[in-house]
Amino acid sequence: MKSIIYYISILCVVFTVYSCQNKRDKNERGAVFRYNESSNIQTLDPAFARSMAIIWPCNQLFNGLVQLDDQLNVVGDIAQSWKASPDGLTYDFTLRQGVYFHPHSAFGPKQTRAVTASDFVYSLDRLTDARTASPGAWIMQKVKRYTALNDTVFRLELKESFPAILGLLSMRYASVVPREVVEDSQHDFRTHPIGTGPFYFKFWEENVKLILRRNPRYFEKDEKGVQLPYLESVAITFLPDKQSAFLQFIQGKLDFISGLDPSYKDDLITLEGQLQEKYQPVVQMETGPYLNTEYLGFNMEEKQSAIQDKRIRQALNMGFDREKMIKHLRSGMGTTQVGGIIPKGLKGNIQPKVRYDVTTAKALVEEYKKEYKQSKVVIALSTNAGYLDIAEYLQREWQKIGLTVEIDVMPPATLRQGMASGKIAFFRGSWIADYPDAENYLSLFYSKNKAPNGPNYTFFSNTGYDQLYEKALQVTDQKIREQLYEQMDQLIAEEVPALILFYDQAVRFSRKDIRQLGINPMNNLFLKKVSKD
Repeated sequence: MKSIIYYISILCVVFTVYSCQNKRDKNERGAVFRYNESSNIQTLDPAFARSMAIIWPCNQLFNGLVQLDDQLNVVGDIAQSWKASPDGLTYDFTLRQGVYFHPHSAFGPKQTRAVTASDFVYSLDRLTDARTASPGAWIMQKVKRYTALNDTVFRLELKESFPAILGLLSMRYASVVPREVVEDSQHDFRTHPIGTGPFYFKFWEENVKLILRRNPRYFEKDEKGVQLPYLESVAITFLPDKQSAFLQFIQGKLDFISGLDPSYKDDLITLEGQLQEKYQPVVQMETGPYLNTEYLGFNMEEKQSAIQDKRIRQALNMGFDREKMIKHLRSGMGTTQVGGIIPKGLKGNIQPKVRYDVTTAKALVEEYKKEYKQSKVVIALSTNAGYLDIAEYLQREWQKIGLTVEIDVMPPATLRQGMASGKIAFFRGSWIADYPDAENYLSLFYSKNKAPNGPNYTFFSNTGYDQLYEKALQVTDQKIREQLYEQMDQLIAEEVPALILFYDQAVRFSRKDIRQLGINPMNNLFLKKVSKD
């Protein structure tokens, strides 16, 4: 009798453990990740993924040759490996086998098929086709040709060495798409995308809700060999009011919000940039570098302004307290220890070079006034309304060192036009990285990129800088290229064609039951490894 009771007890324990394990697995696999996109989205076609609002859902639906990890290292995606020629002009990508498109009737009876190298040829042809009119066609400017050597090897040849090409190929623009579905006259690819990603498209009522479901045939696995993704689905709402979305997050109806909006910033975090105590039991906060440099640019070809004198630029640069500015105007969200244009989070960023020094700033201004026999120096700063609080803070600070700054507020489009045409002497600017290579920032000061032909809005020209920039493009050794980047960044810090205000920070808030959301300097959202308790 005791023996029977013993075995029954053992069976009950085993059954209980098994049931709990099943329940846990079911909960993890059945979890829905919910977030709001206040900007709405116009398309789910990766060829038009020009904004984060579009990129985030496309990240869940599509794959490319390569992808970025959270440290911005380029790692394999559909390409399991690649090899570059010694001259850096040819890249051969070997594709994984067993990567399948999401099901669709256009594939025939099997409803799907495996991805081959010719699919990447088609996808990049479509990206660069003028009839597509993709805003991402520019990522192929350095590419000479590309071919499918066979089903598993894709070759890319460049016009000239460009080490940043792998970063460009990690962008959502370079996703693989299936010809059969894209060219199906009965199918609207914009609203019903078919990709290879961890989630597949399920439902979209524009301006209301978008639903993605778990792809059961997804090819990636975690470190323990468990197939990704963990979540069962992703639900995206489109409330335009950020405060309403914040309230839904606090009520537990959303799992995640990104960034800080003035409507709820002070309620959510302290003046020091910490999560308010009342939310700590249910909310977790993550911060990290964000590849966005906020700066004020000087038009180096504007002959009539005092900013042509390096002493005035230096005085402006050291004549205000960045720590005070970030604390009171951005709740601590930003890195104030700045050097050159390359932000923290990218290799090539130099040690901080700018210090707050009112005494030296005053002396530089007085030296300039004395030499040019001026009792008053007036400088016009052009900005948009969204930056007016910072502009007014700077205006007050610079008054203390003997400079009169007049603020000219204009619409963003007018400001951009003035920068591109060179009609503005001193302007507010920012640069968010398109791809994770410091060359993206350093190109802002290359003389051949002067606006309107390129992003050099300061019209900076320096022979030594140009030589370093061109040399960096030819170097395939990562360490040597980083040293060249640092030299260029150092030169920008010394010549001050742009006054670096701060390096931005990314901030994310999620419910306490969300795991492995992570954060990265591109502020990209990937949900394939996210789980929900």
